[in-house]
Amino acid sequence: MTSKILLDVQMASSLPTPEVDQFQLWAQLAGEDVLKQQSEDQELTIRIVDEREIQSLNHTYRNQNKPTNVLSFPYEQAPGMHVPLLGDLVVCVPIVLQEAKEQGKPIDSHWAHLVIHGVLHLLGYDHIQDEEAEKMEQLEVTLMAKLGYANPYL
Repeated sequence: MTSKILLDVQMASSLPTPEVDQFQLWAQLAGEDVLKQQSEDQELTIRIVDEREIQSLNHTYRNQNKPTNVLSFPYEQAPGMHVPLLGDLVVCVPIVLQEAKEQGKPIDSHWAHLVIHGVLHLLGYDHIQDEEAEKMEQLEVTLMAKLGYANPYL
């Protein structure tokens, strides 16, 4: 039995965003292979913010004093404890909208890509080294195609 992602979406921006069921679809799809191996549902929070909040978080946790599109905060289990939490994603609406426009991508496609990208980070994927980046990007392309979206890296 595949476990599910129990999603909490926190809206801290007044700008338009996708519906919660879209976030659920994208997160569940990103986690489907890992969740097949889980016996319990996993909790995920997606916080939708403006530039000021994400810049503050980026500065505090990554020492980069500028806004960014998405930040992933994986839950770190304390020794001897088990809590079914994937972690938190923070997504900046103005950056998503700006990037979609600059890159000529449909807004919903860019949202889907950033949520999928962020959830994959929470599941342990990374793109620091070339081999890891290639694996992660190929998975993102495959998942985006399942949704009917173009390759986000073209």
